[in-house]
Amino acid sequence: MYNQIFFTNILRLLEEKELTKEQLSEMSGVSMSFISDLTNGKGNPSLRIMEQIADSLEVPLPALLEETDLDAKSLKALTGGKPRGLKEGYERVSVILPSHQAYIAREWARQAKEQQAKKSS
Repeated sequence: MYNQIFFTNILRLLEEKELTKEQLSEMSGVSMSFISDLTNGKGNPSLRIMEQIADSLEVPLPALLEETDLDAKSLKALTGGKPRGLKEGYERVSVILPSHQAYIAREWARQAKEQQAKKSS
């Protein structure tokens, strides 16, 4: 949850300050690839990196962890309309399941991958 709040706030501040990810990378000293991971919701920043980003955006660190009132439509506009890194037709879902249900979900995902591989070849 905090990961999404963090990357949403970074994207919002970049837009408000009319900065690019490249500029944030240069200003903060954080690699462009890691900035990209963070804004795609994949990165797991250390406190030091979070401080560097907050300083570069000229906001206090807690401001990057505060929930925003962005609705789904606004978030889609910031992120380009879909979670990045996912193929068309896929969704990222995070759930907590009992072990037997998690096993079933993993098996289903494995079978779906196999079917997709067969279709591709």
